[in-house]
Amino acid sequence: MRILRSGTVRNQQDLVSLLRKEGHVVTQSSVSRDLRDLGVLKAAGGYVLPAEETARTNGNFRALVQFVRGVKPAGPCLTVLRTTIGAAQSVAVAIDKAEWPEVVGTISGDDTIFIATNGSPAQAKLHERLRTLFRV
Repeated sequence: MRILRSGTVRNQQDLVSLLRKEGHVVTQSSVSRDLRDLGVLKAAGGYVLPAEETARTNGNFRALVQFVRGVKPAGPCLTVLRTTIGAAQSVAVAIDKAEWPEVVGTISGDDTIFIATNGSPAQAKLHERLRTLFRV
């Protein structure tokens, strides 16, 4: 994470080289798996750190906005949040870590998050928050 925060990593091969210079025995495939397991995403400007790291460094969802594609209700207590492929888990973790009172819990797949609320008023509050936060 320290190396990724430095902003000098353009691709996985760069990360492999930097890790090897520090004495770590890694391969591109092991780095790829580790990045996925850590929730690190690749964006146009470089790597986006996982939600908990993002929250720690800048306290908001700014880095995740680019991955959210849409939001819509599914009944009175369930909201579906669509993301780019591979981003749902990182966004769901950020929502869980935020501990919004209207959210009961989340379930994420690859590009879809189900967000449970406790009734229509909580769902309306969540939709307003998500639309403001992610501009969807």
